[in-house]
Amino acid sequence: MDNENLVIYIIVVLCLGAVLVMGREKVPPRLKRGMALTAVILIALAFVFIIYSLVA
Repeated sequence: MDNENLVIYIIVVLCLGAVLVMGREKVPPRLKRGMALTAVILIALAFVFIIYSLVA
C-alpha cells in the first residue's frame, strides 16, 4: 500500500471529522445523520488502514 496516499487520506478524514464536530450547529437537521454516518465510516476506515499498514 502506498504510504504517502494513506497519510494524506488519514489527514483529510480527521480534518473532515473535526470540521463536522465544530460546525454541527450550522448543519440542517435532515443532513446531520447522513454526514455523521459518513464521517464515522471514513474515520473507521482510516483506522483500519493504519492497523493494516502496521501489520503488513
